[in-house]
Amino acid sequence: MATYPASSSREFLEDSQIWANLKMAIASSSGFQSWQMERQQVDDRYQDTSLDYRVQRYLRETLETLAY
Repeated sequence: MATYPASSSREFLEDSQIWANLKMAIASSSGFQSWQMERQQVDDRYQDTSLDYRVQRYLRETLETLAY
């Protein structure tokens, strides 16, 4: 069984807080709002998914578009 140094839990907490703040900033952006409205028109159940899932999907699709 692996053991982790005490700093790992602190770093995990900091990472979680950073992700939470970043997620909220992305969710309030106009780009995300527009993207979300498009998704809701296609699938009403989309709003029932978690904000975490929606933000991750938005980021993935945005990066795929930029890479294309």
